[in-house]
Amino acid sequence: MRLISRSRFRLGAAAVGVAALTATASMAALSTTAYAGPTAVAHTVSSPVRQVCGAAKAGYDRCLAEVRTDVHEGLGVRGRAAAAVTGRATALPSGFGPADLQAAYKLPSTGGTNQTVAIVDAGDDATAEADLAVYRSTYGLPACTTANGCFRKVNQTGASAPLPKDQGWGIEIALDVDMVSAACPQCHILLVESDDAYSQNLAASVDTAVRLGATEVSNSYGATEGNGVQAYAHDYAHPGVAIFASSGDSGYGIPIVPAAYSSVIAVGGTSLTKDSSARGWSETAWGGAGSGCSAWIDKPTWQKDPDCPGRMTADVSADADPNTGPAVYDTDPHDGTPGWGVVGGTSAASPFLAGVVAQAGNPAKFPNASALYAPSATAGLNDVAGGADGSCAGDYLCTAVPGYDGPTGLGTPNGLSAF
Repeated sequence: MRLISRSRFRLGAAAVGVAALTATASMAALSTTAYAGPTAVAHTVSSPVRQVCGAAKAGYDRCLAEVRTDVHEGLGVRGRAAAAVTGRATALPSGFGPADLQAAYKLPSTGGTNQTVAIVDAGDDATAEADLAVYRSTYGLPACTTANGCFRKVNQTGASAPLPKDQGWGIEIALDVDMVSAACPQCHILLVESDDAYSQNLAASVDTAVRLGATEVSNSYGATEGNGVQAYAHDYAHPGVAIFASSGDSGYGIPIVPAAYSSVIAVGGTSLTKDSSARGWSETAWGGAGSGCSAWIDKPTWQKDPDCPGRMTADVSADADPNTGPAVYDTDPHDGTPGWGVVGGTSAASPFLAGVVAQAGNPAKFPNASALYAPSATAGLNDVAGGADGSCAGDYLCTAVPGYDGPTGLGTPNGLSAF
């Protein structure tokens, strides 16, 4: 795959100033190496946050979940389900629950019964099914278990055993299955656990998910693009199945794959808050949301933004800010103190959007993100304006502006009509 020449950038545009040229030079420097893990950069937060996965070595991906370290609420079922057993009202966990996210994005609580959303992650989470049961019970969602056929966990070849070793992605896995549940309570969930975070194994796991009948596949991980970036592009291209990937948590810079593949719907991130507006909610770009202009992957014909000659991420977005993040339940013993926490990152947005498409029931509409760029999709998206994920003199590449922008793409779900 060729490196897109810097001369093709519109250098007169404010966005393609020092930041973009620096990123492009960095990409050129990567031309002799395979996937290097993305370098985390600081972004403004009002709460202490820990990245679940550290930097990845060459050839490997890192998960993109970020967990609040100031919120921990212990074990067990809360809310209505607990009250039914104890006779006492109990508060719901901190962080947004399914009802909040469904209200913010005007989603129904039914639909998707014939859809299977696959989650691809590295390593085993031995408590994934049990933790999912607590999450769904707490919020009054229908049970999703192996016994009732709703939940299935397999290794990267599609077998139920042997499962891989824990790779420290337990919080990521819990976040992923919880976000699918929040967006599409009736959907089936397929968890495919790759042997490790090696890019080839994760890519093979996507193929396995499709082979086993997934209608949507979410990938909450990535590695910085560079020479050889197209090696696994075919594994993320399955017409008839909608493939999603997180755009990253390091702000504006070099894009990551698989999000930058033209067959993938790249999911950015917002900060979501309740307010007194007619919608009842407001959103701005999350400062950590990944956005970038690819120097290795050509621009799809359906993407028309002017300042990037290559593939631009992201395409669409949802809440990803750990400060406004969802509640997640995790008791994997490898993840530290077990119980309820608040987790964010574009890792939250990708599985949520996969659940939104599953709710709509039209995965074949998304062999790529082109349907979201059609004028007819505009009414079904909340256009996000305000906030930025980097410094680019206010240009759309890193600033949320009216219309398309890098951090939030075309916006967030406003019902199901765009999907």
